[in-house]
Amino acid sequence: MNTKYSFFVQSQVNKSDNSVFGYEVLLRKEDNGAWHLPQDFTELSIEDQVQLVEQTAAVIKKNAGSNKVISFNLNSEQANDPYTLGEVIALKKRINPVALTIELTEAMPLEQIKQFSILLHQYGISLVIDDVGTGSNTFDNIKHLLPYVDKIKLAMQNLRMSGKANKIPEYVSFWVQQAERYCLDMVLEGVEDGKDQLLAKKYGINIQQGYLYGKPVMP
Repeated sequence: MNTKYSFFVQSQVNKSDNSVFGYEVLLRKEDNGAWHLPQDFTELSIEDQVQLVEQTAAVIKKNAGSNKVISFNLNSEQANDPYTLGEVIALKKRINPVALTIELTEAMPLEQIKQFSILLHQYGISLVIDDVGTGSNTFDNIKHLLPYVDKIKLAMQNLRMSGKANKIPEYVSFWVQQAERYCLDMVLEGVEDGKDQLLAKKYGINIQQGYLYGKPVMP
């Protein structure tokens, strides 16, 4: 029996006008009727993932309109694949006018992100560094990359899972400062309650994502 994969979507909300800004697409794998995270996100080829993103974009365009943004994650192995850039650019052409954002989940070498930045921006594709402050995306690892991206994304759930929930305000404050310094937009992920909303409001972070606005669902 063939293994089934699908993208689930989670909304990103713009609190400045309480509208849906866009959707992050999150790869899921079916096992005995249940959907879960794949052990390795490269087990499905980039070509197949792009095809699934295109199908998901068609559903979003039909149900939510074409003025939304789709965010698609790439890890370092996928970003290093010489065919990935071409696949992403072709995807953007096919899903027009739906906007496309690439979220890098791991730090990249400087020369590589320069190439990504130049080529993706030629086709109107935005570039985001995901999970800033955690994993490999510490400030020392990514500070040289910040001039070449459009946004940074702070995932509060990562801090909660690592026992650093009490440091969330400190992390938010620090990364807001970096966003201002490098003229970047910022997305706050892991918004779960009114307290998180107030924290985002305090620092002027309008684009928010989290269980408060909806869990990932099949489109």
